[in-house]
Amino acid sequence: MSNKPPPPRPAPRLYLATPVVDDPASLVAELPGLLASADVAAVLLRLKETDQRTMISRIKALAPPVQKAGAALLVEDHAELVARGGADGAHLPGIAALKEALPSLKPDRIAGVGGLTTRHHSMDAGEMGADYLLFGEPDAKGQRPSAQAIAERLDWWAELFEPPCVGFAMSLQEAHDFAASGADFVLVGEFIWADPRGPKAALIEVDAAIKQAHATATTSQNPASQEHG
Repeated sequence: MSNKPPPPRPAPRLYLATPVVDDPASLVAELPGLLASADVAAVLLRLKETDQRTMISRIKALAPPVQKAGAALLVEDHAELVARGGADGAHLPGIAALKEALPSLKPDRIAGVGGLTTRHHSMDAGEMGADYLLFGEPDAKGQRPSAQAIAERLDWWAELFEPPCVGFAMSLQEAHDFAASGADFVLVGEFIWADPRGPKAALIEVDAAIKQAHATATTSQNPASQEHG
């Protein structure tokens, strides 16, 4: 039997959450440049609650620029609008929502899930067929685990389970730490849009930080890679 080390995990990719979208026009204009500037795998569309027809038209406006850039567009919560809006999937807020949405999303669309407060819930979501698990998002009261606890959960999941894990980062430092902990994707949102330099500069910076964190972590786990580097 070969005792070769397992292949290194690929570098984490960004998952960009939009602000809550009411009028999508400015975002439609801004997204192509943003998505071209960094390695963004997916965009999470947060829609302002209104009637279904309006929400579907907003998804239809945003899907083409995201998909043209090679990223997936996921809709937060509203699995029932995904197919009609031409999105690639939905992000569900917990086990019950995931279970309800899976029949309408699978096998053609992505079903991601967050709101997983325990390891048991996480394993349930993985067994149910979630395409990724998000750790670290704030709850309805704005509370969330410590960054260290989120990093530990990511590390545990990445070590033991197949479905990708996503770390919800609220700062550049958290994005770096979660990438080092084994996150396959790092979800970034508010701090990107709030950056005084503009979202593009913030996105480029965080993309570089997660790639650097991954490279450092990979090298430290496999010292042999330094000899051949």
